[in-house]
Amino acid sequence: MTGERVVAVTGATGFLGVHLVAALAREGVRTRILARRPFEHELWRGVNLEVVRGSLDDTDALDRLVAGADAVIHVAGLIKARDRAAFLRVNRDGTRAAAQATRRHAPEARFIAISSLAAREPQLSDYAASKREGEEAARATYGDAGDRLVIVRPPAIYGPWDRETLAIFKAASHAAIPIFGSGRTAIVHVADAAAAVTRLATGVGAPGLHALADPNPAGYRMTELLGEAARALGNRTPRFVRLPDGILLAAGRASSWWGQIRGHAPIFTIGKAREMLHPDWSVPTDEALPPQIYRAKIGIADGFRETAAWYRSAKWLR
Repeated sequence: MTGERVVAVTGATGFLGVHLVAALAREGVRTRILARRPFEHELWRGVNLEVVRGSLDDTDALDRLVAGADAVIHVAGLIKARDRAAFLRVNRDGTRAAAQATRRHAPEARFIAISSLAAREPQLSDYAASKREGEEAARATYGDAGDRLVIVRPPAIYGPWDRETLAIFKAASHAAIPIFGSGRTAIVHVADAAAAVTRLATGVGAPGLHALADPNPAGYRMTELLGEAARALGNRTPRFVRLPDGILLAAGRASSWWGQIRGHAPIFTIGKAREMLHPDWSVPTDEALPPQIYRAKIGIADGFRETAAWYRSAKWLR
């Protein structure tokens, strides 16, 4: 591979995006990103980026972003919104717009749509439904050119600079740790997720639908996730308090209601509560990214220990 390979990225300023841009740079890829405003990140020091100013609803900007690209990685999306319509405008319509621009101006490019493992169960939440519809929009756009379409379903992604899974570490810092549900949840460290997507963007592997996971794709029970987070924070004997699932659902309804009253979009909603209580977020072998494309390297113990240390150094945690 040479530095002349061009990869265009939407959502580059988000959590996965900043790590992905750094991973592409390490591979010598010429990277072009879409950004609404000037943005800098310490992971990008020394990285020579081409920046196209604009957004997913700016057709001209999308056309400039993808023109002549060898691959387009569509990472941009919402993880919280006030209602389903707002989710759909970005997660479905934004995916369609990026895919259509790629077909117009980079017809030979590989289009990589970053979805979510939640798309497997679209009935659970507005977010999950919008991610599934985004996948369908990409498939409809590519139609008979499906050999250039890759859909990636990551599970919960964690690591330095992540504010969403910070909640796991905050919960694990308490003397008594509340737990709900009894299902299993796959996770993946952001460095592994970025490396896997980078491999796909450089033309490795077959098109189609792939899920990501850490070295344990069967996933973890909540006691394992929170227990490992507690140990990463120095608590070797965490004490769990199991609460009825109805409490989590009630809290989700209350948060959704309060968000509507205040006019903002909370990350924790009734839909998110239903996702958290779903019994199976594992990654079956037939869905997982094949190991010949990329094999995850970072397990939960090392990954959580590194992430906890970063949160403390950044003063996100005491």
